[in-house]
Amino acid sequence: MYTKAKKTTIAIFLISLFALTIPSIEAQTLPMQDNGSISLPSGITPDESYQTISHMSFRPNPIGVGQPLLVNLWLQPPLHLVRYFKNDYVVTFTKPDGTTSQVGPLSSYVGDATAWFEYTVDQEGTWQIKFDFTGAYFPAGVYNTTGSFQFGTNTTFTKSVYYKPSSDGPYNFTVSRDFALSWPGKPLPTDYWTRPASPESREWWPILGNYPGTGVVGGGPLWPADTNIYMSNYGYTPYVQAPKSAHVVWMRQDAISGLIGGTMGQISLSSSGGRPTIIYAGRAYQTITKMVNGSPTSVWQCYDIRTGEVFWEQIGVTQAPTLINYITRTSSTVPGEQASESGLSVRLMYVGSSRLIWYDPWLGTVIGNISISPFTSGTFYAQEPEGWPIFLTVQDLGAAAGNNRYRLINWTITGDVGFGGATNLRPSVLGNISWPFSALGTVDYEAGIAVSTLSITTPGTGGTGTGFVVAYGQAIMAASMTTGQLMFNVTTDTTTGLGGFFSGSTAVADHGKYAVRLNDGHWHCWDLKSGKELWQSELSSWPWGTFGCYGVQSYGGNIISNQYDGVAAYNWDNGKLSWLYQYVPEFPYESPYSESATGTESYPWFTGTAVIADDVLYTYNTEHTPSNPIQRGLKMHAINITTGQGIWNISGCMAPGAIADGYLTAGNSYDGYMYVFGKGTSVTTVTAPDTVVPQGTGVLIRGTVLDLSPAQLNTPCVSVGSMATQMEYLHMQHPIDGVDHKVSMTGVQVLLTAIDPNNNAVTIGTATTSAYYGTFEMPWTPPTEGTYKIIATFAGDDSYGSSTAATAVSVGAQATTSSSPASALVVPDYTMTIVAGFVAIAIVVVVIGALIMMMIRKKASL
Repeated sequence: MYTKAKKTTIAIFLISLFALTIPSIEAQTLPMQDNGSISLPSGITPDESYQTISHMSFRPNPIGVGQPLLVNLWLQPPLHLVRYFKNDYVVTFTKPDGTTSQVGPLSSYVGDATAWFEYTVDQEGTWQIKFDFTGAYFPAGVYNTTGSFQFGTNTTFTKSVYYKPSSDGPYNFTVSRDFALSWPGKPLPTDYWTRPASPESREWWPILGNYPGTGVVGGGPLWPADTNIYMSNYGYTPYVQAPKSAHVVWMRQDAISGLIGGTMGQISLSSSGGRPTIIYAGRAYQTITKMVNGSPTSVWQCYDIRTGEVFWEQIGVTQAPTLINYITRTSSTVPGEQASESGLSVRLMYVGSSRLIWYDPWLGTVIGNISISPFTSGTFYAQEPEGWPIFLTVQDLGAAAGNNRYRLINWTITGDVGFGGATNLRPSVLGNISWPFSALGTVDYEAGIAVSTLSITTPGTGGTGTGFVVAYGQAIMAASMTTGQLMFNVTTDTTTGLGGFFSGSTAVADHGKYAVRLNDGHWHCWDLKSGKELWQSELSSWPWGTFGCYGVQSYGGNIISNQYDGVAAYNWDNGKLSWLYQYVPEFPYESPYSESATGTESYPWFTGTAVIADDVLYTYNTEHTPSNPIQRGLKMHAINITTGQGIWNISGCMAPGAIADGYLTAGNSYDGYMYVFGKGTSVTTVTAPDTVVPQGTGVLIRGTVLDLSPAQLNTPCVSVGSMATQMEYLHMQHPIDGVDHKVSMTGVQVLLTAIDPNNNAVTIGTATTSAYYGTFEMPWTPPTEGTYKIIATFAGDDSYGSSTAATAVSVGAQATTSSSPASALVVPDYTMTIVAGFVAIAIVVVVIGALIMMMIRKKASL
């Protein structure tokens, strides 16, 4: 949650940034003063006069104390589209205690003579509500059409007109102590779900975000605390679910990778699988290269993120989109009109090569191609309320412009808006200020401040003409994005040789601060307004805690850094280590990186690639310059970003990518595959004896729970804790019991329930499936005669959606007890019948044998 002071700061920044040229589409929703009615002047006789009919609607009735009452007002006959009633509507409430409350005078919307408001009731009892239209006069003359949704020409009225007063009501309504219950909310799904999401599932909106989140401006109660509301450079994808299991849903090979062998020995090819650049509405968009008519061809592809099913492919799209733009409307008749009724659209967007191109996400066709010259590109950091994208571009006017050479241009796209929509789309400059830097720099969009840096070298250490600069110090400068004013210019310590940047790609600006890792291994932090150095971070370990990667993320009040000793989180307030996540090799000698004090080995994390969503950080082990034979044991990891605890991991040098709808894509350079992780579907089966059994006879209930995901169709479902072992066994040639043969695979639990002949539910028990075969079994003795329905339910988990199946058991009368050996051996089971047959044969053999022996003995005695 943001403090009030912080919200105020944000508001001031937004006002400063956006209070510039307002596109013409904004004006259409505001009634213009010269188009409104006036009171009938004294002594004036209008050319035309009309009776009016007032209409009022209110809901709900009854209503609870403290709830808002929605009131809708309108008038007949209709108005011309350019006119509106100005301050002519009055609504009076009479409370149960006899006091009155008046709302108004109100104005109508342009063109349709409507108005609405909400009123919060505060007393129990019977209320009254009455609507009065006080009358309105429009003199003859010219009326400005910019007051309505019709643009282009003014409208002339040759005669004056008067609309006579009218009323509606009074009506009674009841206010009670208890709230009037609205439509019950639909909880967020915990089971497998698919798109499209029904409009009646409106509570699902926090999980229906798309990728990437660029241009999104967040905040509010559902926004992570201490997280920047601008999503342009912090590694966070908002409003999406994240997979909490290593379950692979589907996979696709995009390159040939892996151990070559033979004459190449232990040398491997390392080429990662591709990843989509956009995920929208459950559809992934990606450019791949494939053979078309015998030639390698770049193909823009759209496929289902849940299954990999390809919807369409486009050839010849050289400027494929990488962004999503939500246009809320292209025209509007009245303010308050629902966007879905007037031009809501979602567009995939490319910005570059002096063009802005919009694509239709359903067909992949171009629906807009706009020149943005003289700009070549821009940083998409926000959207206007209407949905037009807002960009920042640094324009170079050339050396001749002197101190005014660089300009920071804040721009958008606008056009001429009419009843049919927007036309003549073109760039529209919102702000144009002198800028002290040749590039945008490292930006804290909330603070409205950008940082630029300059390396400081010495003749003895820096080198010249090599294209590679060794900096022993750094100049750090910050400028206001609203004024262009340089706020400070400070330098790091140049006397030690450790004041240079470890890498400029570790720079991050957030929380009104700027931080970067220096060559001393510490993160250093400066205040963005004053340039004062605030802190130096702790070291997570020695020596590899000083060695970082080329990248950084910021989330939840922490700087997130991949390092050679692990993944570290440093507190933005003081530089203290919030947590350190390490991955220790299972065997010695596999990693050369160990702590000097403890000897603890750890795998390296030399990658700037990290994805943050749903409080989970996804990143992976890799090396700066891997050597052959390729290091074994590298993995992708899912880490709780709040606590630093591991959630799951899976083998492979696997770079995480686009994430949405609970599905994470990752490219594995071990094998060249793209893997998609997330929740799949399952199927449960159940069987029982198909013959009538006597009462008191036990039956064996058996069944299976299998995975229906395309990656491993009809394989056993396993527990979340066994998932990585299962996936590595099925897809990566790992042994089923893990590398050290100590991991015990476990299955999933199945609840068995019986519905007895009287329709009562009886819990039979919970069975656990075999992780190796997907089967389960449980003996059970039905207590009474009749037919039982047996239901097997797998509730689902973080890996699978739920599934259920049913069968039946018929129980007959209890078997009668008999002293006859033969009858005692008659049982319905075929196996036992065969055994009984063998016993009967044995008895006959014994009897015959006894008779023969008796005859032999008789002959011997003669």
